[in-house]
Amino acid sequence: MKRTAFSLALFLFITTQAFAHCQIPCGIYDDEARIKMISEHITTIEKSMNSIIELSGAKVIDYNQIVRWVNNKETHATYIQDIVSEYFMYQRLTPVARSDAKLYADYINQLTLLHQIGVYAMKAKQGLDLSNVQKLRQLLENFKKAYLKK
Repeated sequence: MKRTAFSLALFLFITTQAFAHCQIPCGIYDDEARIKMISEHITTIEKSMNSIIELSGAKVIDYNQIVRWVNNKETHATYIQDIVSEYFMYQRLTPVARSDAKLYADYINQLTLLHQIGVYAMKAKQGLDLSNVQKLRQLLENFKKAYLKK
């Protein structure tokens, strides 16, 4: 019994440490990798939507597979929202004083783009409209240009 309790405590400690790592000031950042991850999640959402549409139109509908693709689509949309908020908005963008008009305008533009990406990820969760995928791709490209220009 003691061994099980110790193992559980150790697991919880290690798990907590792994999740906490992302929001400590460690200085380990790879913005390009995060942008690439978002792009891959968008592609996965698109594949999921297309698979759901295809499976829904089959003569014999495989509801199990449809549910799996829906769950996959929603999971990857959540991953996008997490990267946008927890990585970029909370850790990478630094608030800028309004007195520096140029830097402030850039900051607001980047925040706006990240917010829009999060909203379109939510819209991707809600249905099968492939135009939301295209909008996500365009917003990500706009953010990439606005953010990586430095």
